[in-house]
Amino acid sequence: MLRQIQTQKLSQKLSPQQIQLMKMLQLPTIALEQRIKEEMEINPALEEGPETEDEISELEEENYDDAPADQDEQRDDFTLSDYMDDDEGVSYKEKANNISPDEERKEIPFSVGQTAQDLLESQLGMKELNNHQFQVALFLIGNLDDDGYLRRKLDAIVDDMAFTQNITTTEKELEDLLKVIQEFDPAGVGARDLQECLLIQLRKKEVQTMVVELATEVVEKHMEEFSRKHYDKIAKRLEIDDDLLKDVIHEILKLNPRPGNSMADGQKSMQQIIPDFTITNEDGILNLTLNGRNFPDLKVSKEYIEMQKEYAKNKKKEGKEASAFVKQKLDDARWFIDALQQRGQTLLYTMNAIMEFQRDYFLTGDETQLRPMILKDIAEQIGLDISTVSRVSNSKYVNTPFGTFLLKSFFSESLTNDEGEEVSTREVKKILEECVASENKKKPITDDKMVKILKEKGYIIARRTIAKYREQLEIPVARLRKEL
Repeated sequence: MLRQIQTQKLSQKLSPQQIQLMKMLQLPTIALEQRIKEEMEINPALEEGPETEDEISELEEENYDDAPADQDEQRDDFTLSDYMDDDEGVSYKEKANNISPDEERKEIPFSVGQTAQDLLESQLGMKELNNHQFQVALFLIGNLDDDGYLRRKLDAIVDDMAFTQNITTTEKELEDLLKVIQEFDPAGVGARDLQECLLIQLRKKEVQTMVVELATEVVEKHMEEFSRKHYDKIAKRLEIDDDLLKDVIHEILKLNPRPGNSMADGQKSMQQIIPDFTITNEDGILNLTLNGRNFPDLKVSKEYIEMQKEYAKNKKKEGKEASAFVKQKLDDARWFIDALQQRGQTLLYTMNAIMEFQRDYFLTGDETQLRPMILKDIAEQIGLDISTVSRVSNSKYVNTPFGTFLLKSFFSESLTNDEGEEVSTREVKKILEECVASENKKKPITDDKMVKILKEKGYIIARRTIAKYREQLEIPVARLRKEL
């Protein structure tokens, strides 16, 4: 039986403006620059240039009575001032101290080079191949991963070419063309695994000395022992002494395990890191700066404001539709500028709280001065949600007098030492790194030994915790750190 009932329900919905602000908080500086460019391209009501007081007041006094009802509802559903506190006059380009030592630098150069794949294709064009062979070889090159390896099975590539390229080939033909690619530079490219990659490089050496020949034999016949660093077994099977084995191992370690990462000019492709914040120390006073040097000043187009007024006078259907369209563009432009302002303010609030929380570290650069800090600590201090703090700290970098660091690296859990004091796990990791750096490489420190060392320093930590910290620091186990 169907019946109608009336109920009350409280729900929370995110408006498009809220979603836009949350996405902006996540963006690092370089991504936000691109986002601003995209918005200016799709919204003609958004212009570059400083906004005058007359333009601001004119926009605020704009009559929105002609706007559709659903748009008015959406606007009343959420305001930025309801979401977080706002100080009037705060520009999204505002800095904590209004001073930027490198404010005149507007452009940051990026290194540009030819990729390994481009280099391979250019070398392929110099080989005497018919059109069919060229297309098959080109397809093989396209299947190489970033390391320069062919990870796919040849039979799968045969099927793939038949279905996607309408090219019939065989595993034998692929094998032959793969050998052609393996002759290209950088040496080792086109290999199917690490062992084949190293063998290609060793066999391409112009001078085949005894050390190179022994290195080839080690990689070809004793690769498992070499990867496990069972050097005593290798020396016994090759019947060589430790000095010669050391030269052989050194010869292998000089090889490039990832030839695909090489560039044509011999330079490694590097990603440019642009810090989102800069902290300077002026006679014991910390100053925080928000990086906004490449952000243009934005304003709402005055021409579009006048256009909207003219369309609003037209009471016909076409005039109302045009008026609604132009008004929507004006609203989007204003919301975008407001979101940028809120982003800048929220980033400054959050980073300033982190800076004050870790003041001792930012003054000295001593990692042992880092206090245990979690997202909740900062969220409670500035009165924002934990998720907001997480968005701010994710993928953001801060430039300090001691280097540029990922913001989330300052967050760490706490543990208690034997004196009952809470210390940061970063402090323990720093000690672990120092112990590994100073250890005897012939007899590396095991995790069990590390537990005893930390216990002597006043840190009671289980071996499995040491293993977890070691993995986070990307430090291999003691057996793999062993050297002759």
